[in-house]
Amino acid sequence: MANHKSALKRHRQSLKRRARNRISKTRIKNTVKAVREAIEANDVAQAQEALKAATSILDKAARKKIIHQRQAQRRVARLQTAVNKISA
Repeated sequence: MANHKSALKRHRQSLKRRARNRISKTRIKNTVKAVREAIEANDVAQAQEALKAATSILDKAARKKIIHQRQAQRRVARLQTAVNKISA
Protein backbone atom coordinates (compact mmCIF):
# COMPACT_ATOMS: atom_id res chain seq x y z
CA MET A 1 0.00 0.00 0.00
CA ALA A 2 1.16 3.51 -0.77
CA ASN A 3 2.36 5.92 1.89
CA HIS A 4 2.35 9.24 0.09
CA LYS A 5 -0.79 11.33 0.17
CA SER A 6 -0.99 11.66 -3.62
CA ALA A 7 -0.46 7.92 -4.10
CA LEU A 8 -3.24 7.16 -1.63
CA LYS A 9 -5.56 9.45 -3.57
CA ARG A 10 -4.63 7.73 -6.86
CA HIS A 11 -5.42 4.39 -5.26
CA ARG A 12 -8.85 5.59 -4.11
CA GLN A 13 -9.55 6.94 -7.60
CA SER A 14 -8.50 3.69 -9.23
CA LEU A 15 -10.86 1.72 -6.99
CA LYS A 16 -13.78 4.00 -7.94
CA ARG A 17 -12.97 3.73 -11.63
CA ARG A 18 -12.60 -0.04 -11.41
CA ALA A 19 -16.05 -0.35 -9.82
CA ARG A 20 -17.57 1.92 -12.50
CA ASN A 21 -15.91 -0.03 -15.30
CA ARG A 22 -17.06 -3.35 -13.88
CA ILE A 23 -20.66 -2.13 -13.88
CA SER A 24 -20.40 -1.08 -17.52
CA LYS A 25 -18.73 -4.32 -18.60
CA THR A 26 -21.43 -6.36 -16.87
CA ARG A 27 -24.11 -4.28 -18.62
CA ILE A 28 -22.38 -4.92 -21.96
CA LYS A 29 -22.28 -8.67 -21.35
CA ASN A 30 -25.95 -8.80 -20.39
CA THR A 31 -27.18 -6.82 -23.40
CA VAL A 32 -25.06 -8.84 -25.84
CA LYS A 33 -26.38 -12.02 -24.24
CA ALA A 34 -29.95 -10.76 -24.72
CA VAL A 35 -29.28 -10.24 -28.45
CA ARG A 36 -27.78 -13.72 -28.80
CA GLU A 37 -30.70 -15.33 -26.96
CA ALA A 38 -33.18 -13.59 -29.27
CA ILE A 39 -31.18 -14.78 -32.28
CA GLU A 40 -31.19 -18.37 -30.95
CA ALA A 41 -34.97 -18.15 -30.52
CA ASN A 42 -35.36 -16.76 -34.09
CA ASP A 43 -37.29 -13.80 -32.70
CA VAL A 44 -36.50 -11.07 -35.24
CA ALA A 45 -38.36 -8.24 -33.53
CA GLN A 46 -36.85 -8.97 -30.13
CA ALA A 47 -33.38 -9.35 -31.66
CA GLN A 48 -33.63 -5.96 -33.38
CA GLU A 49 -34.76 -4.24 -30.18
CA ALA A 50 -32.00 -5.89 -28.17
CA LEU A 51 -29.45 -4.98 -30.86
CA LYS A 52 -30.50 -1.34 -30.68
CA ALA A 53 -29.94 -1.33 -26.90
CA ALA A 54 -26.63 -3.20 -27.20
CA THR A 55 -25.37 -0.78 -29.86
CA SER A 56 -26.13 2.17 -27.62
CA ILE A 57 -24.41 0.64 -24.60
CA LEU A 58 -21.34 -0.47 -26.58
CA ASP A 59 -20.96 2.96 -28.15
CA LYS A 60 -21.26 4.65 -24.77
CA ALA A 61 -18.62 2.33 -23.28
CA ALA A 62 -16.29 3.11 -26.19
CA ARG A 63 -16.83 6.86 -25.75
CA LYS A 64 -15.90 6.57 -22.08
CA LYS A 65 -12.87 4.40 -22.96
CA ILE A 66 -14.13 1.41 -20.97
CA ILE A 67 -13.58 -0.73 -24.06
CA HIS A 68 -11.66 0.15 -27.22
CA GLN A 69 -13.61 1.85 -29.98
CA ARG A 70 -12.71 -0.81 -32.56
CA GLN A 71 -13.81 -3.56 -30.20
CA ALA A 72 -17.20 -1.89 -29.83
CA GLN A 73 -17.52 -1.52 -33.60
CA ARG A 74 -16.53 -5.15 -34.15
CA ARG A 75 -19.05 -6.45 -31.63
CA VAL A 76 -21.86 -4.36 -33.12
CA ALA A 77 -20.96 -5.50 -36.65
CA ARG A 78 -20.99 -9.18 -35.67
CA LEU A 79 -24.29 -8.86 -33.84
CA GLN A 80 -25.79 -6.94 -36.78
CA THR A 81 -24.67 -9.67 -39.19
CA ALA A 82 -26.26 -12.36 -37.03
CA VAL A 83 -29.54 -10.41 -36.76
CA ASN A 84 -29.58 -9.85 -40.52
CA LYS A 85 -29.11 -13.60 -41.08
CA ILE A 86 -32.27 -14.50 -39.16
CA SER A 87 -34.16 -11.60 -40.77
CA ALA A 88 -33.55 -12.93 -44.28
